Amino acid sequence: MIEQLPRTFDLLTKLEERFPEKDDMLCRKVHGKWIKHSVKDYVRRSHLIAYALVHYGYGKDDKAITICSNRPEWNFLDMGLNIAHMIHVPVYPTLGNDDFLHIFNHSDAKIIFVGSESQLKKLSPIIERMDTPARVILMDDSDTHECLRDLYRVGEEHEDTLRVPVEKMKRDIDTDEVASIIYTSGTTGTPKGVMLTHRNLMFNAYGHAVKQTVTSDQRMLSFLPLCHVYERSMNYEYQYIGISIYYAESLGTIARDLADCHANGFCAVPRVLEMMYDKLESAGKNLTGFKRKVYDWAWKFGNSYDNYNHGKFYNFKRNLADRLVYSKWREKLGGNEMLVVSGGSSIQAKIVRLFNAARLHIYEGYGMTETSPVIAVNSPVQGFNVIGTVGKPMEGTELKFADDGEILTKGPHVMAGYYKDPEATRSVIDSEGFMHTGDIGRLVDGEYLQITDRKKEIFKLSVGKYVAPQVIENMLRESPYIANCIVIGENQKFASAIIVPDFERLHFWAAKHKISYNDNDELIAAPKVIAKIHEEIEKVNSKTAPHEHIKRERIVCDEWGTANNMLSQTLKLKRSNIHKKYSELIREIYRI
Repeated sequence: MIEQLPRTFDLLTKLEERFPEKDDMLCRKVHGKWIKHSVKDYVRRSHLIAYALVHYGYGKDDKAITICSNRPEWNFLDMGLNIAHMIHVPVYPTLGNDDFLHIFNHSDAKIIFVGSESQLKKLSPIIERMDTPARVILMDDSDTHECLRDLYRVGEEHEDTLRVPVEKMKRDIDTDEVASIIYTSGTTGTPKGVMLTHRNLMFNAYGHAVKQTVTSDQRMLSFLPLCHVYERSMNYEYQYIGISIYYAESLGTIARDLADCHANGFCAVPRVLEMMYDKLESAGKNLTGFKRKVYDWAWKFGNSYDNYNHGKFYNFKRNLADRLVYSKWREKLGGNEMLVVSGGSSIQAKIVRLFNAARLHIYEGYGMTETSPVIAVNSPVQGFNVIGTVGKPMEGTELKFADDGEILTKGPHVMAGYYKDPEATRSVIDSEGFMHTGDIGRLVDGEYLQITDRKKEIFKLSVGKYVAPQVIENMLRESPYIANCIVIGENQKFASAIIVPDFERLHFWAAKHKISYNDNDELIAAPKVIAKIHEEIEKVNSKTAPHEHIKRERIVCDEWGTANNMLSQTLKLKRSNIHKKYSELIREIYRI
């Protein structure tokens, strides 16, 4: 394994040294076909962008925004901007207009790189409202707008005169200089700009790269947004190891793209893995007779799979289930065993068990944007994958707990601070340099970190008892009939829940029980359906303390997503927005 790297663009130097002939370093699927970029192409395009930007007079601490879906050009810009001593500000393409305008102005952006003409059309009215005009450059080729193709041309024209000064500039860039500002997607409030240094990003990427068993001859599919530090850090890891990165065409084509590129893994958030789990479960329901019995047996075995049971008979059952069922799943995903990293929020244990049984090995980790992002992770190389935990803290970092159980961390992974907001920085980084994560946790067996809830989300009942909603919500979502939910009850006598059912399963269940309805509104009002959801809630109540019991629930037809602002960009509940939307329903629950 190569040494830890000081700056982001040093990845290019190491790629050139170790994999100069690699022809599929960065690949993007367009209209069903993979467009591949070699290591040489990656290095050259990154430097041409830097030459052009330096020629135009941009430099130290100037900010440039990128707004696009995952594509190789994002990486060309990421490296090119840092080589030119600029600061990269990647932004989600799905934000609301107010958030876009806030970030455009607050970041002091001098350039905005936009993926396509259609995206530019949506963003132009917002860009026109900026306090200070910014240069707009398209990533796609264009004959009507300035685009990357123009930067490449300008870079080529000035390459001979700028090569030496740019190389000197690279040598002079310090590892503790800010490389990127990432605006938190946030579940509450206005996005804050997290300043991450070269050291932050490279220390973190190195820290989880050395825990992986994947090698340079393998391929990873990337589909989570690169503008989020989680996927970005994983992409740095892949480049560090020399793994080929294939960008999925869309979220709807993940399974097909995994198969097409014969991927060896990917990283995901729990919601994506939940959807994959649901599809696998539904596949079994379409079988009949002996095949259905075999599938159900393998399904039941996988859902309770024990990573650490290596007895001969147990391994025989796992291998039999693999031959009859699990291998068929992998064939549809490209045929390989996989390494899957899960982060963003906690994942249900049954999903980890099933995927591990099927040799689609899930390793859960934990972090936040402010820590570049990984704080702890389970490790393939070190041989531990403790379900229900996020593994051990990263080497070279410190971890401790406040009196109330809040997780505190210190080390080279902790951000430089919030851009233009020293007060907010002081509120989360104490005088000893410890980052206050806002998460509550504990160590299992004195080694493995377990996250129990968000500090800000814990609420107090009027009877003086505290409720940690996230724990209960995760348990509720284990029901096949509950797609999403929120636990409420702050300052009330008891906890309640608003439930979004899994309508696909509910329709199947209703047909089986001969329930007639014209639409979903009628379905959720059916007494048998209400009783069924209540039965699922009672299963959870049997596992929690009396004061945590869900005493009342209401079922709603709405879908919660990023488009209607019920979920953050990382698919976490936006609690304040949900409370606002269902304020009358909540009042009705507690009026009864």
